[in-house]
Amino acid sequence: MRTARPRTVHPVLWAGLAALAAGAVLCVIGWYGVSGERFAARQLPYLASCTVPGAALIVAGAVLLTYGRGASAAARMEELYALLVSVAPDDGAERGDEGAGEGLASSGTLLMVPGGTLWHRADCPLVAGKPEAVPADLEAAARGDLSPCPVCAPPAAGATRAE
Repeated sequence: MRTARPRTVHPVLWAGLAALAAGAVLCVIGWYGVSGERFAARQLPYLASCTVPGAALIVAGAVLLTYGRGASAAARMEELYALLVSVAPDDGAERGDEGAGEGLASSGTLLMVPGGTLWHRADCPLVAGKPEAVPADLEAAARGDLSPCPVCAPPAAGATRAE
């Protein structure tokens, strides 16, 4: 059983949150200073020293949060892909059964899921262990109704052999 790896929080997310908080504080200080002054000439220093930099920090914080979330999502996708391709091969693939020398799956059969649009090798992690997987309809693959799986890369429709 695999243990869950603790999720790490990216420093970019923390920097974005800090920039947002600092920008909000500066905007509140600037607003409070402007609201206490009657003349525009005395309000200008509060706008220049607090409100404008506060707004810039809010924009920078939003950009950092967006970038951090994108980087976090990309890291999760890489982790999921690594889990997908690290599935151990079946015992038949390790023994080198028939068809292994031809580039086909260890059992020599191509599979598909009913209602699906892809055909797979028998040892493909997307169909391995699924009881609903059935032998692929090679006529449908030749017509173009089925496409080869991008994960296991079965042979093209013209190169498949009839079982």
